[in-house]
Amino acid sequence: MDSTDIDFINPTGFKIDFAGLVEFERGLDPIHPERSAVPCRVLGFGEISTVFEIHAATFDGLAFKRISIFETREELSKYLLTYQEYNRLLEQDIGVHLPRHGHAAFINQSGRPVFYIIQSKLPVPAIGNKAMNLLPREDAVILFECVLHELYKVWIFNQRQADCQVGIDGQVSNWVINQFDPIQPRVEPGVQLSYVDTSTPFIRYHGVEQMEPELFLRSAPSFLAWILRWLFLKDVVARYYDFRLVVIDLLANCCKEQMPELIPDLLVMVNNFFAAQARSLNLEPIEAKEVLSYYREDALIWSLYLSMRRVDRFLHHFILFRPYPYILPGRIKR
Repeated sequence: MDSTDIDFINPTGFKIDFAGLVEFERGLDPIHPERSAVPCRVLGFGEISTVFEIHAATFDGLAFKRISIFETREELSKYLLTYQEYNRLLEQDIGVHLPRHGHAAFINQSGRPVFYIIQSKLPVPAIGNKAMNLLPREDAVILFECVLHELYKVWIFNQRQADCQVGIDGQVSNWVINQFDPIQPRVEPGVQLSYVDTSTPFIRYHGVEQMEPELFLRSAPSFLAWILRWLFLKDVVARYYDFRLVVIDLLANCCKEQMPELIPDLLVMVNNFFAAQARSLNLEPIEAKEVLSYYREDALIWSLYLSMRRVDRFLHHFILFRPYPYILPGRIKR
């Protein structure tokens, strides 16, 4: 199938230079994205995606999240249905605000389907983990409290019915403060946040994960996939449906962002919230040692995982002589 046999669905009205996006993909250098034929800048990395700003006039004001984990068009089509339903559930049924978004899909030069989520490019200082470094301490706590209230909407939705359950990655870097002023950085209670990370659509119907769990392992080194599947996959996915673990993960962001001094104030805020919502939550208070233990374990796992992916990339290029389709981040400060 060539680029003329492509579904290009843009439900939110972006007018995208589709041929230009295909050209960008064709000239993309996965090892050194900054050396790609069409100039670009990496804005961020996820477990299964890379976010780009493409330096072409037709793409001004847009961010492109590239996902290249699919092997067949059928896999991508099934993922697309789940992705669309996840966005609908978050926006319409749960009430989480999303930025304007669309998407594009095509078969790249290696014969693999590639999926691009397209969003309005948001100001970097307004992204939660960037903003928390600009805010006064008391406003940083307010930011986390606003995120907590957004996560609570998901929990309440899950309690209202048994057939459908929605998970969410609540990390502070996945939220953007609307109308944020970096010159006079402040956050008021109840400020509107936008959730930007819908690329991993966590939905369960009757207990069955709608995104094929094997896709989570697709970018893992082949020599590790079996042990990750056996030891970690079920638990890693399940934690996004556990409100208490999602909140612990949110608090652990303070360690990742080199701001552990916020944790005592945040624990007071979170545990007061748990107590105030005891009837619906019925959760044990979170202790500082849980947050620190969670962070240390998570940081170790992801550091080892990234190291093994670099080994896998080396094997692909210099032993197997096969292209490596994924883009890896540089050294991450933790």
